[in-house]
Amino acid sequence: MSRTIVVSNRVPTPSRSGPEQAQAGGLAVVMRDTLDARGGIWFGWSGEVVASPRSAPRLVQKGNVTFATIDLSREEHAGYYSGFANGVLWPLMHLMPHLVQYRRQDAETYQRVNARMADALMPLLQPDDLIWIQDYHLLLLPAELRARGVRNPIGFFLHIPFPATDMLSTVPGADRLMRGVLAADLIGLQTTRDVSNFLSAACQIGQARQLEPGVLRTDRRMARVAAFPVEIEPQPFATLAAKAVNADPARRMKTSLIGQSLILGVDRLDPAKGLAERLEAFGRLLERQPEWRGRASMLQIAAASRQEVSAYRDLRREIEAIAGRINAAYGEPDWTPVRLVTRAVKRDTIAGYMRMARVGLVTSLRDGMNVVAKEFVAAQDPADPGVLVLSRFAGAAEQLFDAILVNPNDPEALTDVLDAALRMDLATRKQHWQKLWQRLQRRSAHEWGADFLVALEEAGTDRAAPLRRHAAPDLEIAAPTLRLAGPPMTLPASGRPH
Repeated sequence: MSRTIVVSNRVPTPSRSGPEQAQAGGLAVVMRDTLDARGGIWFGWSGEVVASPRSAPRLVQKGNVTFATIDLSREEHAGYYSGFANGVLWPLMHLMPHLVQYRRQDAETYQRVNARMADALMPLLQPDDLIWIQDYHLLLLPAELRARGVRNPIGFFLHIPFPATDMLSTVPGADRLMRGVLAADLIGLQTTRDVSNFLSAACQIGQARQLEPGVLRTDRRMARVAAFPVEIEPQPFATLAAKAVNADPARRMKTSLIGQSLILGVDRLDPAKGLAERLEAFGRLLERQPEWRGRASMLQIAAASRQEVSAYRDLRREIEAIAGRINAAYGEPDWTPVRLVTRAVKRDTIAGYMRMARVGLVTSLRDGMNVVAKEFVAAQDPADPGVLVLSRFAGAAEQLFDAILVNPNDPEALTDVLDAALRMDLATRKQHWQKLWQRLQRRSAHEWGADFLVALEEAGTDRAAPLRRHAAPDLEIAAPTLRLAGPPMTLPASGRPH
């Protein structure tokens, strides 16, 4: 069996500790388990910023996995990570061009770091390795490796959305970015919409030709493009939630919520997550439906991130102001409407909160997948499940179309849907949850990873053949059935809170 070489911006090395590592789960666990089973290397940035980084990677062995990391200089971190990756690519791909802050020197630093990563990775490679590159930080890495003579199968997976061609082309050097990633044999994206956007951009910007659906030809090679929606391990997460709901953090939360329904949001503090819009919707609900005052409480966990980027600092101030305004207007000595937490919370604690929540709000303005939506479904008590309110602009909406889908840009719809979710009767809640749960059980995170690697082996060994298998067997029915507005069911005219 070939070794797998996973390349990502950050590497969760075994020695790392702290809240971020305590939360590690999901994809980090899948990647590590995949590497442990096949043997391989996890390569990328250590997370350390130093004055003079050394060129050779630092190696740490754990079982069958070698963790290989390099440090960044202050200039590299500012230009590659904060400047271009998160100041240009992230807002652009999430359709927020007003937040893009392009500087040529940042783009040049982004290229240099991708080249330095290629240089550092080269001595570690063996001829039959499968190379799996992750995400928007490393769009140029496939081409950098090819330029150094690497002939191994290279796969690239984008965890965030891919924008329409017109949006992508606003960034200087977009053609170079496309040619960089098109040096891979297999390119995976989250949704059918992302695949369509990528194919269009590859032909219009990247000078590729589409030979057949999902098969691109450039001057030097062929690349296959397919949707591989990221999954979770549903049953293990359900077991975790059932245990965590009886642990101390969840018990304390239950005590503070006697007689109230819990509305829960779990996100990174990011402009794409629709946090301000979500809080404003809850404030309007309390204004227009006074019956919910003292009977519903919102917990928003928004772990602060990228605070070196001004847009993130501005967002934190904005949501703190909104939460404060709501609490000042409607709070009582024994009831706080909004509980806002801007630090990391352990994964098992979040799972316990999910299980007790009446409503889970995942109302991203734009999202690649958003596995929180899937984790919320998995965490529910089958006898008394909560309701998932899901943005139709989250990638998860292509699969979880039995949630209450909503346009987060419509303030009135968001408020109405939140009210409807709180009022939904038990029988309807069970009906919707069972459909979502059945869909989750069709695939697992480990199958997602295994299927990508199988497809990569096929693409790498038979570059002229059609791609025979990919990890999105049920996506063809999802996009046409997306509901664009509020809840599809008939809701009761009145209802009692949980």
